[in-house]
Amino acid sequence: MAGRALAHSEALAVLQAPDDELLAVLDAAFRVRRQHFGRKVNLHVIRNARSGGCSEDCAFCSQSAVSSAPIEQYPLQSADELVAGARAAADVGAVKYCIVTSGRRPSAQVLAVVCAAARRIVPELPIRLCVSLGALSAEQARELKAAGVARYNHNLETAQRFFPQICSTHTWEERVATVRCARAAGLEACCGGILGLGETLDDRVDLALALRELQVEAIPVNLFNPRPGTPLAGRGKMLPMESLKALAMFRLVNPTAELRAAGGREACLGQLQPLALFAVNSIFTQGYLTTPGQGPSRDLAMLAEAGFEVGQIEG
Repeated sequence: MAGRALAHSEALAVLQAPDDELLAVLDAAFRVRRQHFGRKVNLHVIRNARSGGCSEDCAFCSQSAVSSAPIEQYPLQSADELVAGARAAADVGAVKYCIVTSGRRPSAQVLAVVCAAARRIVPELPIRLCVSLGALSAEQARELKAAGVARYNHNLETAQRFFPQICSTHTWEERVATVRCARAAGLEACCGGILGLGETLDDRVDLALALRELQVEAIPVNLFNPRPGTPLAGRGKMLPMESLKALAMFRLVNPTAELRAAGGREACLGQLQPLALFAVNSIFTQGYLTTPGQGPSRDLAMLAEAGFEVGQIEG
């Protein structure tokens, strides 16, 4: 509350707190959350603009080259389809619409279609645009910015130490370079990770601290929901108490960042989902890349019953 950054040992203590102290941990996180964001919760909608066929070997992902998950696969959607998705997102009250494509980096065709959609979405709809297309060059980042994209998503996924255990086709350092490239072009950075991949508690703290060092504007925290057909299919899910303490830690380490309960929210938190709102100030609604969510109507009811407000687009 006084502006002093948490040390590694202090953040680790949050994760190691006994379950009996969970409410005290959440209260601490909520006081910080309330100071910066009040009781507002921003709704975000993901558009999986191209599904499957990725060349990368990320062990958690059902779209990866090493996955046999039974997911729907389809080529790049048209600009018309992406614009229609943005209209639907605005209709449910989302403040941000995120266009995502599988693959290591965007081709010229992908960039052209996404930029064409952006030039229509931004002036026509009351919604801010985020895109996630993989690794970027400086010129590609500038093209996205010029088209009206506000934010770029590129997650670090996990701590630098643990990253080689989940991916070998690119490095953690490459992901950091893309985040910096996006910010250099004037794009906001949306950058988070996935918890529950087999990392240690120290790794979770290291990820939170790395995001603080990068000064990212938004942090999506995914709680791993194992996908059949992936190398990590047999890993168990995080328990609700563990998940909530992790969200509280990310809030306390990154007090002014937009913190989002992302994939796995329903699967890992179950009936304790509303408690996550005391740490996070945004959620994905409708669903995730290849898995459904509980849907906007239930999300809106959850917010109202917990005494939170739906955020509105600024400006």
